[in-house]
Amino acid sequence: MFRGLNKISFDTKGRISIPTKYREELLKISKKKLICTIDLDYCLLLYPLSSWLKIEQQIMKLPTLNATSRKLQRLLVGHATDIEMDKSGRLLIPYELREYSMIKKEAMLIGQGNRFELWDYSRWTKLREKWLKSDKYTLPKEFEGLTF
Repeated sequence: MFRGLNKISFDTKGRISIPTKYREELLKISKKKLICTIDLDYCLLLYPLSSWLKIEQQIMKLPTLNATSRKLQRLLVGHATDIEMDKSGRLLIPYELREYSMIKKEAMLIGQGNRFELWDYSRWTKLREKWLKSDKYTLPKEFEGLTF
């Protein structure tokens, strides 16, 4: 399970270093193989290969005659890129994916359970502040009894 925030930087070749606290788990569950794809919020999603394959299978079972299904298939599966962690724990993020997510040099890597989100650092901080200031939260019915 991946959780927590990590401010990271891209090197000149477009690589990021996975924080050491995640590397052992990634090696165990993915044998250095990950998938990077886009998210509709203009960030990137990083999945261990085994987790991604289950999601990809669900996405590809959606009816192709449905316009929304086709869009999701084109966007999520169409942008999905195989990435391998090198022996130093680095990932090369393709230029097209960095461009889509508007990531410059500084980024925020956010653990989200079975995946990571990768955001441009300044975009992340601005959106986080906006979300924190918002007082309009509508939870799905399944979460009505949720307490913290």
